[in-house]
Amino acid sequence: MKRTSIVAVLTLGLLLMAIAPAIAHHSFSAEFDSKKQVEKRGYVTKVEWTNPHVWFYISVMDENGRAQKWGFEMGPPHGLQGQGWTSTTMKIGDEVIVNGSLAKDGSNRVNARSVVLAKTGKRFGAASSEAQPDQQ
Repeated sequence: MKRTSIVAVLTLGLLLMAIAPAIAHHSFSAEFDSKKQVEKRGYVTKVEWTNPHVWFYISVMDENGRAQKWGFEMGPPHGLQGQGWTSTTMKIGDEVIVNGSLAKDGSNRVNARSVVLAKTGKRFGAASSEAQPDQQ
């Protein structure tokens, strides 16, 4: 293989690796409905402090007393850190009250707009795409 062909193949490979995350990333409006606001209260079961968005999961009791698992998308770690979050702000077992926008597909997923830690009453902005509420 000629040297120019090798350089071209490597360049193309690097370009594809660079744009793959952008292609995989979604817009808020593609997955969530800002007109369908919801508030959920429950206990944290899992926190995924990863890019491109932080996700956390809570156990919420439904009207029949059964536990349901709900997933909440927040902004990217670096954006949340600028709002006072750390990877240990929310821990497994913490009770939280979350406001946000429901998933368009009807699944138990929400784009979190704000999170209140029930034990302290501290409110954090959390949204990845919507305007952030004032922190209290």
